[in-house]
Amino acid sequence: MAVQMYNTLTRQKETFQPLEEGKVKMYVCGPTVYNYIHIGNARSSIVFDMIRRYLIYRGYDVQYVTNFTDVDDKIIDAAKESDDDVFALAERFIRQFHEDTSALGVKRADVYPRVTETMADIITFIEAIIDKGYAYEAEGDVYFKTKAFPDYGKLSGQSTDDLQAGARIEIGEQKQDPLDFVLWKKAKAGEVSWDSPWGQGRPGWHIECSAMVKKYLGSTIDIHAGGQDLMFPHHENEIAQSESLLEEPMANYWLHNGYLQIDNEKMSKSLGNFVLVNDLVQQHDPEVVRFFILQSHYRHPLNFNAELVEAAGAGLARIRTFLENVRHRYRASADFAGSEQWLKKVAEFKDRFIREMDDDFHTGNAMTVLFDFVKEGNRYLQEPHTSKDVLQKMLDAFAEWGDVLGISFSVEEELLPDDIENYIEQRREARTHKNFQEADRIRDLLKVRGIELEDTPQGTRWKRVSKS
Repeated sequence: MAVQMYNTLTRQKETFQPLEEGKVKMYVCGPTVYNYIHIGNARSSIVFDMIRRYLIYRGYDVQYVTNFTDVDDKIIDAAKESDDDVFALAERFIRQFHEDTSALGVKRADVYPRVTETMADIITFIEAIIDKGYAYEAEGDVYFKTKAFPDYGKLSGQSTDDLQAGARIEIGEQKQDPLDFVLWKKAKAGEVSWDSPWGQGRPGWHIECSAMVKKYLGSTIDIHAGGQDLMFPHHENEIAQSESLLEEPMANYWLHNGYLQIDNEKMSKSLGNFVLVNDLVQQHDPEVVRFFILQSHYRHPLNFNAELVEAAGAGLARIRTFLENVRHRYRASADFAGSEQWLKKVAEFKDRFIREMDDDFHTGNAMTVLFDFVKEGNRYLQEPHTSKDVLQKMLDAFAEWGDVLGISFSVEEELLPDDIENYIEQRREARTHKNFQEADRIRDLLKVRGIELEDTPQGTRWKRVSKS
């Protein structure tokens, strides 16, 4: 079995072949930090975190880089509006990004390069593009000559002829051609800026990623990823910048996650359906949100609403209840070799999970495997005798899958005081010997202490309640 992934560049699934055996260089476009991230940003973070986790699960050493755009028109405008310092505002929302994505189970990247910390590299990159004849300076601005790069449009499938029809030069721009895009922007009065060979200014949006990829990962990387909305013009322009200068493919595989809608409508502040993650995690269990997002294939459109998240929560609860039952049964099971039939079933489910994930990281189908496993596993729990070996293999399988998906399927159990554990054991003995009067006495005694018991086919379960 080998990992297959849909390459936006070639518009087909391809067998993944890394540049270096056993290693993956992966770059994911990060946020422009002028506000809290929204649920669409969160989908991208979760999806590519999952892909990184799965590649690690399959034995790869993944070098994972995500950038922060910490200076930009949006940041400058937001700082003016709030009468805040540009750098302080960006720093605040970088911290908030980490807080929100951590709540959603996203592991930290290996490196988080920032524009403000990569300025020298960006300026050097622009200078080199100019020296090769692919860019020009015009009154303090620097523009890329789009038509000088013959492969422009290969990622998005758009031709320069089609783009030319709707292109125009805005007032104040000094472009030679309407399709040319900015690499360096001359500073306006009072704006934050840096020294450059072209005067005071700051980078255009697209050039930062080209410079960061080269600095941290090299001229060619394995995977470049981001939301579908970044395919054009951002990723298209990155390719033009990097490949015109370095004369090598920027990335061998381009991955894009699909759009997210709110109640089947595009998310928009004007429609009042703009869902910020900071608000969302106050209303829903963050793990349920992540579980919901991963129930769909990452390239498919995803519709979001509270009812769908609640349904996902019910599904996650079903898995967790099954695993609680497995653990309870494990404590009461004999320590003998497991049934070959059931050990084989567990191995088959693990193989199915890998097959689905190998097929372009299809978490939707992989979760179907999990629910099928729960159904089969519940059948096993109804058997009069169960094996610790089989039950442990079940728990191990879900631990592996949870790590891949970034979801804790097992809820950490609270330890009871020894005297209460002893009472529960005494009650079990009483029931075994059909001394139901004593069993009821112990049950009532524990309820007074805030512990309610429930007898199930998997053994006696307990939960905390208000003291009687």
